[in-house]
Amino acid sequence: MKPTGGFRESLRALPWLAPTLVLIAGVVIYPAGLMVYTAFRKFSSYGFEQGPAGLANFNGPAGAFTFPTVPMGRIWLNTVVWVVVVVALTLVLSLLLAQFLNLNFRGRKLLRLAIILPWASSVVMTTTVFHYGLQTDVGLFNRLLVETGIIDHAIGFTKNPTMAFWVAVFVAIYVSLPFTTYTILAGLQSVPDDVLEAAHVDGANGMQRYWSIIFPMLRPSIAVATLINIINVFNSLPILKILNETPGYNTGHTTTTLIFEYKAQLGPGVASALSLVNFAFCLVIIAIYLIVVQPTKEVA
Repeated sequence: MKPTGGFRESLRALPWLAPTLVLIAGVVIYPAGLMVYTAFRKFSSYGFEQGPAGLANFNGPAGAFTFPTVPMGRIWLNTVVWVVVVVALTLVLSLLLAQFLNLNFRGRKLLRLAIILPWASSVVMTTTVFHYGLQTDVGLFNRLLVETGIIDHAIGFTKNPTMAFWVAVFVAIYVSLPFTTYTILAGLQSVPDDVLEAAHVDGANGMQRYWSIIFPMLRPSIAVATLINIINVFNSLPILKILNETPGYNTGHTTTTLIFEYKAQLGPGVASALSLVNFAFCLVIIAIYLIVVQPTKEVA
C-alpha cells in the first residue's frame, strides 16, 4: 500500500518537528506520566519506593485528603478565592491602566517603563521586600501604617496565616499587573482610529464607543491575559510560601503550597496524589472560564 500525499508531507516535516516533539515529550509528557505513576506508589520515610499503594495516597490514613489536622475545606476555598480574586482584580486594574497608558501625554514612555519593573524583577525578590517591610520591629510598611494612623500598633501580618494569605493576594496582583496591562495595551493599539472616528461622527459618545467597539476588539487580548494569569496564579508557590511564616498545616495554604508541605512531611507519593487532583482542578477552572466567557466567540 503506497503512502498517501498527506502522509508523505507529514514524513517530510518530521525532521523539523522532531526537536519540538522531543522537547514536549521531555518537559511535559514524561513529568506528567511520572506524577501519575508516583501517585499510586508507596514510599518509605527515606524516599525509597516500596511497591504499589492503590488509593492509599489519596484516602488512606496518611492520604492527601484524609490526613488529620489538615483543614482541607478551608484550603480548597483558599485556592478558589486565590485564583478568582487575583485574576479578576488584576484584569479590572489592568483595563484601567492600559486605557490610561494609551493616552497621549508627556512622560508616557517613562511611566510605561516604571509599570513593567515589577514584572522584570524576580517574584522572590519582590515578595521578600514585602516580607521584610511587614515585620513588626523593623518593617517600613508596618511603621508607615502606624505613623499615618491607619493602625494603632505594628501587626504581625506574616505571622497570622489568614492575614498572610490576604497580603499574598495583594502581592500577587502587584506582580501580575504588568503582563496583563501590556497585553491589553497591545490590543488597544490595534483598534483602528478610522473606526472610532466614524463612530464619533455618527454621534456615539465615549462610553458607547468603548463598550461597542473597543471592548469587543480587546476580547482576544483579554482571553490570552486571563488564561495565562489563571495558570500562573494557580501554580504560584513563592509568594504564599515566603509570606506565610506559620509552620505546618494551617489556614493560609492553597493546594499548591500544601503539595510542597506534603512532599516534605509525607513523601512524594502523597504529594503526587494531590498534584494529580490539583492539575484536574486547574483544568476545570479553565474550562468553566472558556464556557462562561467564550473568549473566541465572534463578535456580531
